[in-house]
Amino acid sequence: MKKLLGIVIIAASLAACNNKYKASSEERADSIKMMKDSLTLDSFKRVETAKLEAEKEQQEAAAIAASKPAVVNNYNTTTTQAEPQKKGWSSAAKGAVIGGAAGAVGGALIDKKSGRGAVIGGAAGAGAGYLIGRDKDKKTGRAQ
Repeated sequence: MKKLLGIVIIAASLAACNNKYKASSEERADSIKMMKDSLTLDSFKRVETAKLEAEKEQQEAAAIAASKPAVVNNYNTTTTQAEPQKKGWSSAAKGAVIGGAAGAVGGALIDKKSGRGAVIGGAAGAGAGYLIGRDKDKKTGRAQ
């Protein structure tokens, strides 16, 4: 009875996912072209703002250098600028936690034998969530 009920639920959910709207190939091509145009415009805007910020930093550095007196130092020292620390959780960490929790709950509901399903589902969910979050981090530039 449980298997039959499960099959009926799966069949009903798959039948409900039927999309009656079929876009023509011209509409698809137009929407893809519009999306690509939008992405290129966004990238041009990002490059332009980056140039403005770089120019502003150079002007500030020149103003600071002009206001400070020159100090002669006979020692060889090198200074390195530390990159600004990124705050908060990365998308990969968030994805791993959310995926692990969802997988554990799903695994516990599916396999009721002493937490085995929760452990397996949690591990699988954490792995999948990490991969999805890592991809998002690469797109945003947080990860190389």
